[in-house]
Amino acid sequence: MSSISFEVAFRGDTHRVSLPSDDTVASLCARLEELTQVPPSAQKLLFRGKKIGASQEGVTLTQAGLRDGIRVQMLGSTTQELDALHSTESEHHKKERILRERALKPQIKARLMILTPFFFSFRHADYRFHKLEPLGHLPEPSSALARLSKLANDPAIQHIMQQHKFSVGLLTELAPHESPGLLGLNVGSGQAIKLRIRTDAYDGFRPYLEVRRVFCHELAHNVWGEHDNNFKELNSRLNREVAEFEAAQAHGTHYLVDVRGTYQPSSNEEGEAFVRVLGGNSTLPSDSIEDRRRRALEAATSRLKKQEEELEQSCGTTKPPSAT
Repeated sequence: MSSISFEVAFRGDTHRVSLPSDDTVASLCARLEELTQVPPSAQKLLFRGKKIGASQEGVTLTQAGLRDGIRVQMLGSTTQELDALHSTESEHHKKERILRERALKPQIKARLMILTPFFFSFRHADYRFHKLEPLGHLPEPSSALARLSKLANDPAIQHIMQQHKFSVGLLTELAPHESPGLLGLNVGSGQAIKLRIRTDAYDGFRPYLEVRRVFCHELAHNVWGEHDNNFKELNSRLNREVAEFEAAQAHGTHYLVDVRGTYQPSSNEEGEAFVRVLGGNSTLPSDSIEDRRRRALEAATSRLKKQEEELEQSCGTTKPPSAT
């Protein structure tokens, strides 16, 4: 059996190859892989205007046109180079995927973050609402549950519950026709808090901020039963901390909690005060940021004091059981 000897040039090196003339091109490519570390699938063999490769299955060297003394030029990438290329491509695809995912997310404007002690405090799992339950025999229980959930997930409420280590076993509602005259009731110092969230005619729900204010009142009964000075001091403190929390958000101080949509001014006086804080439209150019914030808090506190006097008349916590 005759053999064929020829030269294969690759990247400045010349390899002398000698194979039987009836060997296939695939056999030649396998031999070249041993010499150059270029896999057969990546090899391109050029000679006398022809191009051959491992894809030419069953074609012998003679049939491919190879002869003794011919010089073949080989092109191709080594296995190591291909692995590096694939790794680079994978990293590139990964970056493209991350960029695409980022592009699909809603854009959030960067704002100055002022870290507060609340952010660093340990958020205990027990200081929360353990159960939410609307009254199933009343209309639209799912809507009532949504109202209770809004209160339970209110960042300002979560803040004061963590700060004072408050826990509420059950948050539920009061039926207007079953408890006329009552807006809230605390049972067992926080075992259950019941709130009147519906209108008298059952055709809707009471304003959220009013319900939340009643809740703060009832939450103070977790510690104090009677409406004495101790109770009033704690109740005022809870309302003040809620106002401060939301004023800090309006002012740009973040507690690193999502509080969007929480603050809703419920009086012209308080609303005007917060407009000054947010928009900087104060009639006193020399006012400092703290002055504007203080006025907003004073307006809210003044309003809350008046409303608290009315809430005490509608609180069932300190009344005899027959009143509920």
